[in-house]
Amino acid sequence: MRDILTTQNLMNFLTSLADGDLNIATELVWLIIAAALSMVGGAIGGMLLAGKDIGYQFSAMLGALFAPAGVIPAIFLGLAALNFLTNY
Repeated sequence: MRDILTTQNLMNFLTSLADGDLNIATELVWLIIAAALSMVGGAIGGMLLAGKDIGYQFSAMLGALFAPAGVIPAIFLGLAALNFLTNY
């Protein structure tokens, strides 16, 4: 495990991720992180909005399923705008 974390490719990837470089690998990582965070936020929001009415587990599941539907297109647009603006 220690050898995997100290490989040059992983170190280069983590450096480019921390520097804010936009390439296909870093965009996929940011997309996965944003989708996971939106699922957590959607679950919490679903529980707050409809937990008493339809049950906390069901409302959390619905919130976690529907939250990325709104977030993923916004992330794609934002990354495309950032990629466009970095060229100027």
